[in-house]
Amino acid sequence: MIDFLFNALVAGLALALVAGPLGSFVVWRRMAYFGDTLSHAALLGVALGLALNIAPMLAVTVGCVLIAVILVTLQRRQPLASDTLLGILAHSTLSLGLVVLSFMRDVRVDLMSYLFGDLLAVSSTDLAWIVGGSVLVLVMLALLWRPLLAMTVHEELARVEGLPVAAIRLTLMLLIAVVIAVAMKIVGVLLITSLLIIPAAAAQRHARTPEQMALGASVIGMIAVCAGLALSWYQDTPAGPSIVVSAGAIFLLSFALPRRA
Repeated sequence: MIDFLFNALVAGLALALVAGPLGSFVVWRRMAYFGDTLSHAALLGVALGLALNIAPMLAVTVGCVLIAVILVTLQRRQPLASDTLLGILAHSTLSLGLVVLSFMRDVRVDLMSYLFGDLLAVSSTDLAWIVGGSVLVLVMLALLWRPLLAMTVHEELARVEGLPVAAIRLTLMLLIAVVIAVAMKIVGVLLITSLLIIPAAAAQRHARTPEQMALGASVIGMIAVCAGLALSWYQDTPAGPSIVVSAGAIFLLSFALPRRA
């Protein structure tokens, strides 16, 4: 009993810690739809992992990274608007994943756990993937914080100053892909983006600097994880949705507090 609660808490806190600063860039650069696309593609990674007898977490990570690269390539070569491409890929990959799963009649798949998370069933292996992926993303964000900020504030000026804007943008997309892959076990493919966006949006209202917003988003995310786990434990509600509901409640509460000048 204590082990699975400990695993769930550590996994949730690790994800919330890294989702704060990364989610801030998602909000600043209006990449929520991109995150949704990758989260939908995660189910296809699960299906292919089961079909090829590969660890689902590894398959999802590789799948999300490949989808991110495909998106960047298509955005450069196709005249279609970005939101159109994202819509096509999001629904196509989700549907393809469901179709592939339907053919695997000999494999029992708990589809609900992949769609909405199964935080209370995080194993030691899952925990290692989640903590390792979170640490990797956090280190990369720390190394690229200034270039990412410069690109976000004014992309053309960053390019003039000699920053490799295209490479930085692709790296940011890959980091989002890794976080979505490791977050699948916690909140599921349909709710992943909310854990990136909601804490960052709640922190934005009261932050004066980008660093304050990133730190505030991490703190709000960790509070939401603790509150969601408590709600799940005492009221027997699903853990992933409970965390998202808690984050949404904190977002609404942020409007009741006076905004910092």
